[in-house]
Amino acid sequence: MNNKYLLDHLRSVPDFPIPGINFRDVTTLFKDPECIRIMAEEMYEYYKDKGITKVVGIESRGFIMGAILAQRLGAGLVLCRKPGKLPAETVSQEFSKEYGTDVIEIHKDSITEDDVVLIHDDLLATGGTIKAAWDLCRKFNPKKCYMNFIIEIRDEGLQGREFIGNDIDIMTLLRV
Repeated sequence: MNNKYLLDHLRSVPDFPIPGINFRDVTTLFKDPECIRIMAEEMYEYYKDKGITKVVGIESRGFIMGAILAQRLGAGLVLCRKPGKLPAETVSQEFSKEYGTDVIEIHKDSITEDDVVLIHDDLLATGGTIKAAWDLCRKFNPKKCYMNFIIEIRDEGLQGREFIGNDIDIMTLLRV
């Protein structure tokens, strides 16, 4: 979609968090009310007729637009968090990262077989975290899953979309 207004408000931070990385900072989008309106409207228009019943927001920036989308779609919000952050019984998914493994969790009672799930995160790069979130959601056997992002990074040879595969509808607002 690559809305020019959003692209103009997206900050790039060279050499963060390590040399050679060009970090895309979505906080500059969140601080501008017009950016929030544009993002919410574009995502809502794409998903409004898909029957979404739950939006899974991935810690932590995925909580922001995840909550906005859930409200606009009339859906519930499910928090996908790092271990030990959720107070009730959870279901976990371990996944590989560049330098080891990590784990994400959601509450055991968050998703049912009747749900249509939209998994939201701010950024698609390598795809590890979002694929783990999708694997986690599939443990609940929902009717259908969708996935979306504010930004998909393609210009640094990252292959997140390919890592995830073709078995899920993926929507991104910005591709850089």
